[in-house]
Amino acid sequence: MTTYDARFRVWRGDAEGGDLRDFTVEVHDGEVVLDIVHRLQATQAPDLAVRWNCKAGKCGSCSAEINGRPRLMCMTRMSVFDRTETVTITPLRAFPVVRDLVTDVSFNYEKARSVPAFVPPAGLAPGEYRMQQVDVERSQEFRKCIECFLCQDTCHVVRDHEENKPAFAGPRFLMRVAELDMHPLDAAEETGLDRKRTAQEEHGLGYCNITKCCTEVCPEGIKITDNALIPLKERAVDRKYDPLVWLGTRIRRRSASDPR
Repeated sequence: MTTYDARFRVWRGDAEGGDLRDFTVEVHDGEVVLDIVHRLQATQAPDLAVRWNCKAGKCGSCSAEINGRPRLMCMTRMSVFDRTETVTITPLRAFPVVRDLVTDVSFNYEKARSVPAFVPPAGLAPGEYRMQQVDVERSQEFRKCIECFLCQDTCHVVRDHEENKPAFAGPRFLMRVAELDMHPLDAAEETGLDRKRTAQEEHGLGYCNITKCCTEVCPEGIKITDNALIPLKERAVDRKYDPLVWLGTRIRRRSASDPR
């Protein structure tokens, strides 16, 4: 087994402040950044705070910024770095620091609660739902999300502008709105809930300027921008400005309220 010593700079501190500390840590073949963080805890910094769980790229817990890029520590192999390179690990910048590499991501859970849930069709029990695969393929991709919040962290709308957070849900939850709006059985519109309108007016869809930075950092390879946000923007615009779409929604609404 080949081993070498790598230089690391790790952010240490809490909500009051902190700085980068230098460490030299042994690296073995095939290891990922999270392995090195664990060795650092075991040998030099036992009080280093880090959040992790599955170590398999499926729980999203070990999100951090590695050399300035939001990544999962358990999915970032040391082999991608030059052995002479100093690897810098810092907490997610868009969220408040709790301690060291652990951040307070409660912002995301608040936004999740603000998205209205799936509305089942009237008169159908859960076991009676029937859909063709072709009808669910568009939104099925979005169910791969592991809630790592890397897309939320890299989105400059919240990363660089704290004041936008109250009005902007972020790409992960706009993707959730898009998924529900594409769902072939979602009956939100029949109950008066217009997901396209809420995306625009309540979740800040207009703030997104489709830079695709969220797609670039997604560890599951979800095409957040192309397959969720852009189509949702198109439908929201059609809903508001296309006269034929506008008229069609009024006719459907009137027919639903008048069964004659």
